[in-house]
Amino acid sequence: MSELYINETSGVDAVTASGSKESPFQTAAYALYVKEDAKLFVYKKDEETDGYVEISASALKKGKKGAESLKKKAEKAKLAEAQKAQKDADEAAKKLEALKIVIKQDESLPEAKKGKIRDLKVDQRFKVSGWIHRFRAQKGLAFIVLRDGTGYVQAVLSGDLANAYQTQTLTLESTVTLFGTVKKLPEGKQAVGGIELVVDYYEVVGLAPSGEDAFTNKIQEGADPSLLLDQRHLALRGETLSGVMKVRAALLRAIRRVYEEEGLIEVTPPAMVQTQVEGGSTLFKVDYYGEESFLTQSAQLYLETCLPALGDVYCVQESFRAEKSHTRRHLSEYTHIEAELAFLTFDELLKHIEILISRSVKYVLEDPVAGPLIKQLNPDFVAPEAPFKRMEYIHALDWLNEHGVPNEDGEQFKFGDDIAEAAERKMTDDIGVPILLTRFPAEIKSFYMKRCSDDPRVTESVDVLMPTVGEITGGSMRSEGLEELIEGFKREGIKDYDAYYYWFIDQRKYGTSPHGGYGLGTERILAWLTNRFTVRDCSLYPRFSGRCKP
Repeated sequence: MSELYINETSGVDAVTASGSKESPFQTAAYALYVKEDAKLFVYKKDEETDGYVEISASALKKGKKGAESLKKKAEKAKLAEAQKAQKDADEAAKKLEALKIVIKQDESLPEAKKGKIRDLKVDQRFKVSGWIHRFRAQKGLAFIVLRDGTGYVQAVLSGDLANAYQTQTLTLESTVTLFGTVKKLPEGKQAVGGIELVVDYYEVVGLAPSGEDAFTNKIQEGADPSLLLDQRHLALRGETLSGVMKVRAALLRAIRRVYEEEGLIEVTPPAMVQTQVEGGSTLFKVDYYGEESFLTQSAQLYLETCLPALGDVYCVQESFRAEKSHTRRHLSEYTHIEAELAFLTFDELLKHIEILISRSVKYVLEDPVAGPLIKQLNPDFVAPEAPFKRMEYIHALDWLNEHGVPNEDGEQFKFGDDIAEAAERKMTDDIGVPILLTRFPAEIKSFYMKRCSDDPRVTESVDVLMPTVGEITGGSMRSEGLEELIEGFKREGIKDYDAYYYWFIDQRKYGTSPHGGYGLGTERILAWLTNRFTVRDCSLYPRFSGRCKP
């Protein structure tokens, strides 16, 4: 009978140990696993002993139990290794078989018509290109959900097409061109549009990475918003963000359609200016060939100059506000829809704004793409109907005080207080309908706003408030008299107005007229339409304090 030695301190349970006194094992279990009938000696050091002694009966029993456990683990590991080896061999054989499959186009089939997903028609053969939005492969079948910007379609690959090695290596966001016949879905099955593309041939245009660089590792559900903003170029491919952008496009089309119906002309004012419209503290400065200039806050002043030449006008372009604000409804750059109209009253201006908003929303809901998207993104959306609720600023203060909503100082509202966003949202959400909030004090409004004839303390001004999002539009009648305009310049502390605003002042000299206008924030309207928490989700590449990439 062979002898094996165990030293719990210096021994090693590994093939590098021999079990001798010079190279002992660490445990009895491992020693008996190596040789089950060996005689065991354990190193012991105390007052009486300093050396190896024969193992006790209880320790031997425990060692045998441990040896059995190690034996079972070894057998299990050996089986797993054999199974892995078999799996690797099967996969290698499968890969070898797949590599033998050559994907060829069947020249006997009718010519495929090149088209977008939106063009697909049942029982016709099409050639359609796009990105792999979803992919699933199984033995003899592979399913691709293809996306091309105009829609989504499920494509089915079978037989050699599904088994080919090329198909097995497809990844999400790879670009492919599919050839196939459009078929109605069999009863009981579901897919986008109720159709599927039965593929007979395809080509890989660009294979996206797999492994660590796979698309799903770049864009993960529930990731930190700042990380998703860093990857905005990829996040835009998601169904929600791309859906919001499609609604945005439909909204701008609808806005332009209403303006066309109402007889307004589109113009394109400059983005680099030397004047302010909404206060000097929110201007982005630009060095314009050595002169101090700014990115425009609003095109309003330039639109006013167009009235005598072109009549009622509008523009759709970017405005910039240098507000270090991180609220969910503020951006440093946003798409501003602005209009100026001549020879109308304040009441007529309010009715025009109602028409623009209610009719534009109606057209968006009727749009074959945007309508269903709004239903999907905002199932509870209710289109506003004119006339909207009218409420004067002074009555809004009464409502807020009656409902215990304090001002920014924690006190009751008093005349002249600005109604902050939280209080405004509370009132609008509780009332639950669109509100035209009018007649704001001159002190908290811009220099160009016309004062009311029956109360010079307030202006012919309006904010359009919508439930869930707050203010989406601000407008007013403009001061008509030269003296009133100059007084406004002085009140705002605008210096050298003769030099920088001479062209605007001339509008009051050479044929002044009653006129008014407004600006709509595209992203705020979209947040309301699509039920987005923040306007950042409604901008292609949002810009706000601390964010100017990608």
